[in-house]
Amino acid sequence: MEVRTRFAPSPTGHLHIGGARTALFNYLFAKRYGGKFILRIEDTDLERSSIESEKVIIESLKWLGIEWDEGVEVGGPHGPYRSTERVDIYKKYVDVLFEKGYAYHCYCTEEELEAQRQQLLSQGQMPRYLGKCRNLTEEQKRRFEQEGRKPTVRFKVPEGVKIVVHDLVRGDVEFMSDDIGDFVIVKSDGIPTYNFAVVIDDHLMKISHVIRGEEHLSNTPRQILIYNALDFNLPQFAHVSLILGKDRTKMSKRHGSTWVEQYKEQGYLKEGLINFLALLGWSPPEDKEIFDMDYLIKNFSLDRVSKNPAIFDIDKLNYINSQHIKLKSLDELTQMCIPYLIEAGYVTQKDAEEKFEWLKKIVKSVYEGLDYLSQIKDRVDIFFNNEVKIEEDEAKEVLKWEHVKHLISVFEDKIKNVENLNSDSIKMLFKEIQKETGYKGKNLFMPIRVVLTGKTHGPELVEIIEIVGKENILKRLEFFKTWYN
Repeated sequence: MEVRTRFAPSPTGHLHIGGARTALFNYLFAKRYGGKFILRIEDTDLERSSIESEKVIIESLKWLGIEWDEGVEVGGPHGPYRSTERVDIYKKYVDVLFEKGYAYHCYCTEEELEAQRQQLLSQGQMPRYLGKCRNLTEEQKRRFEQEGRKPTVRFKVPEGVKIVVHDLVRGDVEFMSDDIGDFVIVKSDGIPTYNFAVVIDDHLMKISHVIRGEEHLSNTPRQILIYNALDFNLPQFAHVSLILGKDRTKMSKRHGSTWVEQYKEQGYLKEGLINFLALLGWSPPEDKEIFDMDYLIKNFSLDRVSKNPAIFDIDKLNYINSQHIKLKSLDELTQMCIPYLIEAGYVTQKDAEEKFEWLKKIVKSVYEGLDYLSQIKDRVDIFFNNEVKIEEDEAKEVLKWEHVKHLISVFEDKIKNVENLNSDSIKMLFKEIQKETGYKGKNLFMPIRVVLTGKTHGPELVEIIEIVGKENILKRLEFFKTWYN
């Protein structure tokens, strides 16, 4: 049997982190076993679905490197791949259910359904439809239609049946049909509901494994009833655990960004995000934490997916992403940082092209401290601003040291006499200052760092001086003298 998995998002917003993990697990499972991964759009929620949301989801998947073999944009033998374009297909199977006695029209209003729901709740029972319209006469149906009521189509759930979901992650999960109640499979506007459309689509698209979030587990018995009523073979189900915040509550904005697009904009690498997503509920077969897509494809399996909730830890994501940043070549990393430098106003696109080698030196000096690339905007001001602001209390204390004025004067004289300011000449300059003045260690380097950057911590001082250049170093020293005096 060919392994065929799918990701079927509703285009009602951005690609959520949980949805991205679902897509990734389906993709990895299909690729691990030489199968096919399908992207289907479930746009049956006409009020909330939009082409704009569909585009965002598709672009997010492409950015992550999750590519599909069949589906929207690429086509395939089982299309169309949008639910709203498959309504005629669904209708054929609704007719089959009517013929087999598994479907009926329901004319209950929203008000009547809500009253029934409240009554069951007041009696301590689980809300469900009690079958009021199961056995309407033709005369009753005509009367309802004359009132202007537009019927839904409900599935007739058999009574007293135990439904077992054989789940590849959670084991066997049992449900009783009496707790479900007859459920709607076609809305009053003629559009099928999710629980009906998904069965028809998965069957016709020959989906072998349905891998999805735990929140869909309660839908599965309804879907199994439809599979059985239509004499379809069941796929294998796997329901992946929820993603919770570090406080073990449902993930929300307070735990970090919730959309893939937001992480992309912040400068997280797709490699870092994929690495992190894979660890949300799955454990690798060896003691390894940093890996790429190729490793995942070779090693992913459902038997290593936990049924316990996955914890979204932003600190762990930042660590993993920082490791992937370090794996990039300096050229590639600089290209990736340039948009953020342009956004911050440090350079123009023309500057970036003309001064690329210089920008590489800047990126090299700060990249090891980056969790994500947009942070570079807050790390590079020391290279661009000659009017140094000394705002840290620790830095202000350094400037109170008795020898600072003398040290800076000596440093300025030495800089002026250096023709070629590079790493070697700068190191030699410091040796000369130390020999002549006796200042060394912190007493030598800290005041110069503060005067040139306004800070007590940062990139290597030698790198800073080389990158800033002789002309700008002298400008900063003049600015310091004006301010200090």
